[in-house]
Amino acid sequence: SRMKRRLRKGAELIVIDPRRIDLVRSPHVQAAHHLQLQPGTNVAVVNAIAHVVVSKSLVDREFVAQRCEPESFADWEAFIARPENSPEALEEVTGVPAAEIRSAARLYATGGNAAIYYGLGVTEHSQGSTMVMGMANLALLTGNLGREGVGVNPLRGQNNVQGSCDMGSFPHELPGYRHVSRPEVREIYESLWGVTLQAEPGLRIPNMFDSAIGGSFKGLYVQGEDIAQSDPNTTHVEAALRSMELVVVHDLFLNETARFAHVFLPGASFLEKDGTFTNAERRINRVRPVMPSRVGKDEWQVVCEIATAMGYPMSYAAPSHIMDEIAATTPTFAGVSFARLDAEGSMQWPVTEAEPHGTPTMHVGSFVRGLGQLTPTVYVPTTERANRRFPLVLTTGRILSQYNVGAQTRRTPNSTWHPEDVLEIHPSDAELRGVTSGDVVELSSRVGTTRLTAQVSDRMPAGVVYTTFHHPVTGANVVTTENSDWATNCPEYKVTAVQVQVVTQAARAEAGAEAELRSDAGAPVPQPVAGRS
Repeated sequence: SRMKRRLRKGAELIVIDPRRIDLVRSPHVQAAHHLQLQPGTNVAVVNAIAHVVVSKSLVDREFVAQRCEPESFADWEAFIARPENSPEALEEVTGVPAAEIRSAARLYATGGNAAIYYGLGVTEHSQGSTMVMGMANLALLTGNLGREGVGVNPLRGQNNVQGSCDMGSFPHELPGYRHVSRPEVREIYESLWGVTLQAEPGLRIPNMFDSAIGGSFKGLYVQGEDIAQSDPNTTHVEAALRSMELVVVHDLFLNETARFAHVFLPGASFLEKDGTFTNAERRINRVRPVMPSRVGKDEWQVVCEIATAMGYPMSYAAPSHIMDEIAATTPTFAGVSFARLDAEGSMQWPVTEAEPHGTPTMHVGSFVRGLGQLTPTVYVPTTERANRRFPLVLTTGRILSQYNVGAQTRRTPNSTWHPEDVLEIHPSDAELRGVTSGDVVELSSRVGTTRLTAQVSDRMPAGVVYTTFHHPVTGANVVTTENSDWATNCPEYKVTAVQVQVVTQAARAEAGAEAELRSDAGAPVPQPVAGRS
């Protein structure tokens, strides 16, 4: 909403998306450029944009000289200036006209304050991490870091994803993004908790599933996530859940994962919580309960009692004491407390002695690491490619009226707007397969098959189909594969080679329903006429 308001006041927008989303053109909003790339070619596009900035002398040389490593910039500049990174060389790969990329590059580099906002369309690729580096390169190159109105800004899919990451939910990090291999960081928690922490990172979710099927991973505690619906290759996920000796699900609702649970613990909604949420701008907000927990215990109390029952006494007098421990052990939260949040309303970390009221803008004057490093981002095509058997590419996403897997919003009138997941297919691909809007089609990949209702649409380019994953009856992730990002193992939801075939045509289904109604009413049923069906 804030972005739309800014656009209505005259800001320019570049959209990079395989799908023509509403921000490309809708009432009172129109993007200056829509780079409608082929799924999986993000890195090629960002390299082409950077190539134009360098080749057309649009680099902010003063910023680079003051804020970037000279050696890494020289190496990167030599890499990006190569002819194979030009928009013309990459046009066949990306599907984006070279002239469009050149115009967009000029707008970004010369538009004054230029900010990059991105979501899962960047990270859910085999080169997701490479793309983030490419965007950071572009921001450094043009001096768009370290002041208001610029930066590389990830948009979070849920309201406290940022807070969860801040608190060390990654298997390789402790709170404050400090790697578990650092002995001085482990010492902080080992001294406080009286335990020894492992120096090696734990397993990521895909590794857990593989290890469960292999027999070495025995149990899982799942809180607030429906992995049986949201994770790729549903058949593989369900096999892993069946292989475990203990699956504990702690959630508001009996979701799809709860079908495999040995123990289900009822969770609490945000209306019952006392604590904090942190949003994408690092803003820590207080959350206060408007009603007592309906299940009699707060979620943090449940965790404490489980730990105590397993032999490690854990207890806190109140949620504020947990925040006090966070502040005492995590430098970026050193000045945070419930009392201070109540007094100030909210604060943006880091909250330190140097910045006692928080840090609204990061990287002012210098970076945490010192000078900025530019990294060559070689485009490597995904191994998940269309072929004769699966000639189309599926990309998945979300819509505004449903929230993630729909466990909450499917129970509301929101389903009036989105009662089922549908498959968007380009008119040329639909015509080739005899598909019309309303047909039930079979969507198949090398790992699975599901059925959806087709919607013929030119939002997608030819050769690309699109669906959402909000409804478990559809099971869209039955067809997504185990491909993932090289660095994070984030699943490659955005690229799956698929085929589409008609199962039931809408016209035939309507005729059959009409015939059934006539039969039930005792009316004569029209018989097929030769040459017609």
